[in-house]
Amino acid sequence: MAERPEDLNLPNAVITRIIKEALPDGVNVSKEARRAISQAASVFVLYATSCANNFAMKAKRKTLNATDVMSAMEEMEFERFLQPLRESLEAYKKGLKGKKEASEQKRKDAKEKKTDPQENDKSREDDEEEEERMDEDQDVENDVEEEEVEN
Repeated sequence: MAERPEDLNLPNAVITRIIKEALPDGVNVSKEARRAISQAASVFVLYATSCANNFAMKAKRKTLNATDVMSAMEEMEFERFLQPLRESLEAYKKGLKGKKEASEQKRKDAKEKKTDPQENDKSREDDEEEEERMDEDQDVENDVEEEEVEN
């Protein structure tokens, strides 16, 4: 857990960017207002996390998932945000699926390249670096797949 209450606050740069995107050009926000928004956002995230954790605990799970968050939003009476949240989640999943397919295609291409001696122009070091990057991508994809399986 956090050692100080300030550790629970969201980064100021993130808060400032969100505020700027939400307001029309030319509108200024004082430092105190940014700090208050930051603290309010942090309290909201902690409360939403606590509610979602309650749903996970009821289901005898230790990992929070998207359905827990959706249920928490309903319990907190933030139903109007559910549809945009679902749309964002779907877009995120589609993006992950696209990355996974691209990674698999890279792996297939790399295997074909290694088996075809005429196209083996890359040096061994370049091949090893590319393989390491693909392995890292696969590790991230596996983590996401594990999280989705728990959903």
